[in-house]
Amino acid sequence: MKNRMTSRERFHATYHYGELDHVFLGGHGCYKSTIARWHREGLPVAEHYQTYFGFDRAGSIPLNPGYSEDLDAVWPRPKTRIVERGPETQIVENELGGTYREWWDRDIGMSQWIKFPVRDRESWERFKGWLNPDQPSRYPEYWDDLVRCYKGRDYPLGIRAGSFYGWIRDWVGMENLALWYYDCPDLVHDMVDYVADFIIKWTDRALNDIPDIDFATIWEDMCMKTGPLISPRLFREFHLDALKRVTKVFHGAGIQLIMLDSDGKIDELIPLWMEGGVDQVNPLEAASGCDPIRYRKKFGRQLRMSGAIDKRKLRDGMKKKEIEEEVMRYADLVKEGGFVPSVDHGVPPDVPFDNFKYYIDLIHEISGVT
Repeated sequence: MKNRMTSRERFHATYHYGELDHVFLGGHGCYKSTIARWHREGLPVAEHYQTYFGFDRAGSIPLNPGYSEDLDAVWPRPKTRIVERGPETQIVENELGGTYREWWDRDIGMSQWIKFPVRDRESWERFKGWLNPDQPSRYPEYWDDLVRCYKGRDYPLGIRAGSFYGWIRDWVGMENLALWYYDCPDLVHDMVDYVADFIIKWTDRALNDIPDIDFATIWEDMCMKTGPLISPRLFREFHLDALKRVTKVFHGAGIQLIMLDSDGKIDELIPLWMEGGVDQVNPLEAASGCDPIRYRKKFGRQLRMSGAIDKRKLRDGMKKKEIEEEVMRYADLVKEGGFVPSVDHGVPPDVPFDNFKYYIDLIHEISGVT
């Protein structure tokens, strides 16, 4: 065992099968309502929960990704107006021509699009006006100061690498996009190529000013419980070249790990993602049958992973024995390296504080934390 390492050293040693003091412990995203519950149940209000549970620090370069209401990359934020308000939800219309229903009384739950902002070639051409990667506000105002702060850091630093299916699916609609692959393939190709160009231009300044970025993250969420939302054939035909083009730029800039986030059963797409330059997948949703032990046997050490802990095993009513069985099944894989165990999505508010504490103690145990 090595002497105590920095989070950055531990991150690279974990994912590159090096000698460790203990496995890198990635932070867990939690809903606001989850944290509020834990405060009622014993989590000290005055402490940051990530520090309280002993997670390693990791940073992300704060480039402006755009509008967050299922419209990533869109900036500036389109003007909106409330069309109708009910007891729990409201219908909102934006100036792009899109209309959606959203919850206004809670922090859990996705918006439901009624009319998507991109509906045809004409609306796509207008939509491009919100996809300018060169707008000054895409970068923090005091960028040079931030760059200086990153020098000599002791934690891993990441950068967003966009999305090649997920963004477009959210702009167009899943069913519409599925039809467009056949009805207007040239339009889909144009959108995918435009996204790749956007990502490369958007991140170029950061890649040049910060020469030692540790990882990049791609968001897709392109699978459901039983399999992908797009066939491997269509992904290869429409999305793979764009993915390769972007990952080539990021690897060429010295980034050693490109991570892809997708819920659902990802088995059929993993080989294509790896061919496209992806090095790590997460969060390995247990309800969809994602199994890092099986993936390691099939794909070897080239595929790194994180996630896999079934959040349902931590919820109200679960016994400590059941939590222990869930965590301990991955003990050997954790010791082998290239895998960081964590809850397979954001931690929901049906997870009590005591269960999460017990889970974290087990994670510390199998990760070698003393």
